[in-house]
Amino acid sequence: MSESKLAGQFFDAAIGLLQRVRDEESSSISRAGTVIADAVAAGHKLFAFGAGHSSLPAQDVVYRAGGLALMNFLAVPGTAGVDVMPATLGSALERVDGLAGAVLDSSPAGEGDVLVVISLSGRNALPVEMAMNARAIGLKVIGVTSVAYATETRSRHVSGTFLKDHCDIVLDSKIAVGDAELSSDGIDAPFAPASTVVTSAIMQAVMAAAAGELAARGIEPPLLRSGNVDGGHEWNGRVMAEYGDRIFYRH
Repeated sequence: MSESKLAGQFFDAAIGLLQRVRDEESSSISRAGTVIADAVAAGHKLFAFGAGHSSLPAQDVVYRAGGLALMNFLAVPGTAGVDVMPATLGSALERVDGLAGAVLDSSPAGEGDVLVVISLSGRNALPVEMAMNARAIGLKVIGVTSVAYATETRSRHVSGTFLKDHCDIVLDSKIAVGDAELSSDGIDAPFAPASTVVTSAIMQAVMAAAAGELAARGIEPPLLRSGNVDGGHEWNGRVMAEYGDRIFYRH
């Protein structure tokens, strides 16, 4: 099979997943946007967490043009990407009991705030405990995960539960177990993961829903503009001055 045909098949697979999420998760995405808008309007804080490649969609909504200035990345050292050596250490840390609690206890997150927990499989200790502990201290938890893992794999948490079991709202990315959309003769392993594309789209859809909900209430959404557009820095400076007590990535 030609390289161009495989590339086209990946686009088709990704588009199909995006259409499924749009059609099947629209109500949940709208509810998630409302939860975030409620928190903004009430003076609460917003956080997003993900480990490994699931950290990418979380980072995608933090400090970016067109995004809500109030979104903060809840970092767990060593788990946010491939900046640790060996890279496999990040995967190992996702299975460590108690790490989520230590991070939450040291964070500015508290009652009434919102935490988006992103985990494709939702089966490891870190995202499960992050959601459990966050709800225990009064946060609203939005989980972004592939629900298929909960029926086709076993939890790695001592409780036997998955991320989806500890969320106020679950957004299902529809990604198949294994996160590989393509197979081909001559290539022994399945390949072409689509989880980052789809999960990032879900996150941006939630942010859009939140902005629309705030505007409908007569509240100017605290959005950032591009620093590469004239007036962008001045705009962002005003937003950050107004909401500085809820923006933690500047310190």
